[in-house]
Amino acid sequence: MNSMKRIWDISPPVAPGSPVFPGDTPYSQEWSATLSPGCPVNVSRITMSPHVGAHADAPLHYDPDGAPIGAIDLLPYLGPCRVIHAIGKGPLVHWEHLQHAARDMPARVLVRTYERMPAERWDPQLAAYAPEAIEKLAGLGVKLVGIDTASIDPAQSKSLDSHQVIRRLGLRVLENLVLDNVPEGDYELIALPLKLMAADASPVRAVLREL
Repeated sequence: MNSMKRIWDISPPVAPGSPVFPGDTPYSQEWSATLSPGCPVNVSRITMSPHVGAHADAPLHYDPDGAPIGAIDLLPYLGPCRVIHAIGKGPLVHWEHLQHAARDMPARVLVRTYERMPAERWDPQLAAYAPEAIEKLAGLGVKLVGIDTASIDPAQSKSLDSHQVIRRLGLRVLENLVLDNVPEGDYELIALPLKLMAADASPVRAVLREL
């Protein structure tokens, strides 16, 4: 009997051309060493924002006194998770778009807003969480929220209201997930950030595993 559990890879590809917030550092790669008669290995050098691709924001990203990503607890990024569909409900995902799936809520919630996540282009009209939706989720015991867009706040926001709710309530966040082929329901989330001790975010290889 095959006991292997199905895995959904919910991370977009990271490569030259991967979209970033306007003004942020895109992905680039150069070769420091290449295979040759005098060199036994290929070694590359990568330059990128830690917000490229699927990533975890650190409190330092939105709080001048916040912890860097390498100093925070990993527990929120590993464990039972619920995927909720709110496709086309933007520009803000409100509690009314999520409450149909609120019964016995696990500690991690990922929201799908796209029919197809635009992993190849920047979307200035990205959907985001309404702050009250995060407040409601936190009241149900949610410790991590995620979304399939580049931010839990609108792209043009300067006040970052949803990030400030996250800061105040001590929640964690994942952004830029790919939930295109993931049915609404419950999974195990595995999305561990790197131990970057001075960084405001970290790339993650985010996956969901069937329970």
